[in-house]
Amino acid sequence: MARLDDRWDPDAAASAEGGLFGLPHTPDDAAVVVLPVPWEATCSYRLGTARAPEAIREASLQVDLLDLDTGEPWREGIAMEAPDELIERLHCEAFPLARGVVEAGGVIEPAHRYMADNIAELTARLHQRVREWALQVLDRGAIPGVLGGEHGVPFGAIQAASERVPGLAVLHIDAHADLRVAFEGLEWSHASIMDNVLSRLPQVSGIVQVGIRDLGHAERDRIAAEPRLTTFFDRDLAWGLAQGRPWGALAAEIVAALPDKVWISLDIDGLEPALCPTTGTPVPGGLSWHQLTVLLRVLGESGRQIVGFDLCEVGPEPWDADVGARVLYKLAGWAIATRAEVPR
Repeated sequence: MARLDDRWDPDAAASAEGGLFGLPHTPDDAAVVVLPVPWEATCSYRLGTARAPEAIREASLQVDLLDLDTGEPWREGIAMEAPDELIERLHCEAFPLARGVVEAGGVIEPAHRYMADNIAELTARLHQRVREWALQVLDRGAIPGVLGGEHGVPFGAIQAASERVPGLAVLHIDAHADLRVAFEGLEWSHASIMDNVLSRLPQVSGIVQVGIRDLGHAERDRIAAEPRLTTFFDRDLAWGLAQGRPWGALAAEIVAALPDKVWISLDIDGLEPALCPTTGTPVPGGLSWHQLTVLLRVLGESGRQIVGFDLCEVGPEPWDADVGARVLYKLAGWAIATRAEVPR
């Protein structure tokens, strides 16, 4: 990967025309490559996440590049792909169909079934496009990062990573379990991403969920019965803190449930709503900023490798984008720090 020499000033003001975080890298020479996926076809409450990738890119220009946890990850390169015309076209086709189903409360009439089938076909094409992109990034030794959009969009990237990395597990940070089967009759619903990972990707060794606090009866029963699921409910983490357990110990327990190779899937509503007030489905509770960063540090220093990541459901408003940009830099930084070929 290309490294910037000492003539490039990381403390200079970033240009509005600059790339992600104001860096001059391209997707061809960066260690971390981010694919923006402005897709929110199946959002079931508040819209806006489709505008998040561009809002985060703009906010990233205000992020100072010295990170006290990971040092100078920018030197290895972090770049965002240009908007993908196929993804944008597929979203334009899927969005009005999905809104018709969601606003009706699901597949109620025969016409809704026809619409849902078309949405499934369009979304499957989205996942194939994301998969192909992630395979290309992985095959040149770089780290893929997917930036949503709704939380359904990283499926293809998780699929690609699980095809290339035996034993891969997913660290899933979220307010919701996302285990609903075809929520509202939409098999690729944002509320079904982890159900789809479990049912369609048997090569994924497991999912470790953190911060879950909003779920249905069937999801609760699935968690209790599914051996590939380990869930750290937000309630239980809060109770541990109330009983005097340090967060570092709780974070170590979470990380101990993970294998050596990890994909991080981070829905921003896994954090407390003060950090993401315009996300699509906010829920009281959640991880604080420091709890998230400590968890990432414990993971990053555990000897495990972060193969790739996604960040989804960020709201489009400036504060949400500001937080989202900093979460993105943390994810990229720790992913770079854990690459086997990069000296620690």
